[in-house]
Amino acid sequence: MPVQLLPCGSEALLAQFDSLEEALDFDAAVGAAAIHGVVETVPAARTVLVIFDPLATGPDLLAGHLRRVASRPASPRPAEANQIIEIPVVYDGPDLDGVARHLGIAPAEVVGRHTACLWRVGFAGFAPGFAYLLGDGSLEVPRRAEPRVRVPAGSVALAGEFGGIYPRDSPGGWQLIGRTDAVLWDAARPEPALIVPGRHVRFVAVAP
Repeated sequence: MPVQLLPCGSEALLAQFDSLEEALDFDAAVGAAAIHGVVETVPAARTVLVIFDPLATGPDLLAGHLRRVASRPASPRPAEANQIIEIPVVYDGPDLDGVARHLGIAPAEVVGRHTACLWRVGFAGFAPGFAYLLGDGSLEVPRRAEPRVRVPAGSVALAGEFGGIYPRDSPGGWQLIGRTDAVLWDAARPEPALIVPGRHVRFVAVAP
């Protein structure tokens, strides 16, 4: 895959790609390669920030390793059963009917597509515990023309090619189709974020 590497401060390189899939493939490949000196990777929609220890490696040496990783064929990412997180959802969101109209289907079909899909966790961002989820493309809808001043915590939402769950009350412009009681972020847990990159999410419809 073609990659452009840019310096980002004195302890990181920013890898840029043409697509989300390329960025995620590269992030997984860097993790699997266990490159000496790499401390952490931070994937995003078209980029991967590679943070390194300057006492263990340098930007030129690391760039060579990263280009070699990018030149290899992408490895498949299996969805093992123990990586699937089930999220119970009450599908009564204020934008559910509008999403259905935009897609030209019934609200029940929106729910059916949302629960039938195995969503892959792409990357985290926006707020602690918020994960950008990748579906099968059947529920792609635009953001709201006017963002809401307050979106309640636990709101299950869609925007563009992504799905997501708001981990706390915040402003937001995503389309709200349901709500969940799942706790997305808890600093007291060994792993504070419930949903992290590399795992998968399945939504389960429940009664209010």
